[in-house]
Amino acid sequence: MKRGFYIILAAQFFSALADNALLFAAIALLMQLDAPSWQQPVLNQFFVFSYIALAPFVGPFADSLPKGKVMFVSNAVKSAGCLAMLIGMHPFYAYGIVGIGAAMYSPAKYGILTEYLPPQKLVLANGWMEGLTVAAIILGAILGSLLVNPLLANYYLELFDIPGIESGIDTPPEFAISVILGLYVIAAVFNLYIPKVALDHKLPKKNVFYILHDFWHCFKLLWRDPLGQVSLAVTTLFWGVGATLRLIILAWAAVALQFGLEKATQLTAVAALGIAIGSVIAAKFVKLEKSVRILPVGIAMGLSLMLMVFISDLRLAIALLLIIGAFSGFFIVPMNALLQHRGHLLMGAGHSIAVQNFNENLSILAMLGVYAVLVKLGISVFTVIIIFGLFICVVMAYLYRRHAQDKVDT
Repeated sequence: MKRGFYIILAAQFFSALADNALLFAAIALLMQLDAPSWQQPVLNQFFVFSYIALAPFVGPFADSLPKGKVMFVSNAVKSAGCLAMLIGMHPFYAYGIVGIGAAMYSPAKYGILTEYLPPQKLVLANGWMEGLTVAAIILGAILGSLLVNPLLANYYLELFDIPGIESGIDTPPEFAISVILGLYVIAAVFNLYIPKVALDHKLPKKNVFYILHDFWHCFKLLWRDPLGQVSLAVTTLFWGVGATLRLIILAWAAVALQFGLEKATQLTAVAALGIAIGSVIAAKFVKLEKSVRILPVGIAMGLSLMLMVFISDLRLAIALLLIIGAFSGFFIVPMNALLQHRGHLLMGAGHSIAVQNFNENLSILAMLGVYAVLVKLGISVFTVIIIFGLFICVVMAYLYRRHAQDKVDT
């Protein structure tokens, strides 16, 4: 790999680490404000909504400037969201600002891969990117929980308390947010050293109506392309199920293992570790031109998910969640690479990833909604697991049957 690729990875790691740590800090800030518990999941909705609302615009923006510059601006927006929290803006709106930066960042961080690397390197690059992102998710959760710990936070607040200087940072959540702000600054510094590549697929017009029309054109073009369709369908399904699975694991662990929230949260980290393992394996062994052939792994993931209803032992639970995560990482990495490759050829990397983000986040909202309805109806978590497992198997089997003979032109 070229040296610039590792700079891209470093920038992505620190930015993703800050994103995931900030969620815990924002939740702690809500608790400090005595906000009702229902506001915690709503907090994440403010973040996700930006991906949907801005999807038509962030793709053209990412393709109109050097990707490193786009990533720098995006981290600046995230930093502004952190500062807004520190000066007293409600966490909903401040976290929404961070979501705007994240929505801008996503097309650039993946788009730079297709512009900077040859097609035969994309699966390997995505394996590194996904594995490092998962590591940032796990470490971000650990870092966030440590930073809001009153003992640790108060120790450092007293250590750096300079007489005569009032920083306005007096509580553990504020301390955590200030540290996370520093992580965004580190990511921004790496952004400045990302190699510049030639721009492609710039929009000929910049008015809103043309941008919306162009996004709709890209949306239809990607869904009508056979390889774009299968890769987009898989990634859309994966992220919707993945977001819901985190909640399912919490509910399942409480019933099957009698775990409280803290231990159940650790099990979600086990599944994330499995995704990282699967991503690395896929990066080493799966070639882009063979990516459609790994769809049966998605069926195996659905079947493995349904095995959760028979598990009541912690050791077996850890092993099964690692397997589920590994299956997920193994088939999502080649699908991401395929989607980026097709999108780059058809419309430009930034445009295609904006379409991908739009679909994936709609899927997250829809599947979380379905899960909420099932829970409200009083359906047991074991039945919910079977429903989601069967759904994954049926969709993956359909996609494999329809696209098994498709070949990737590299």
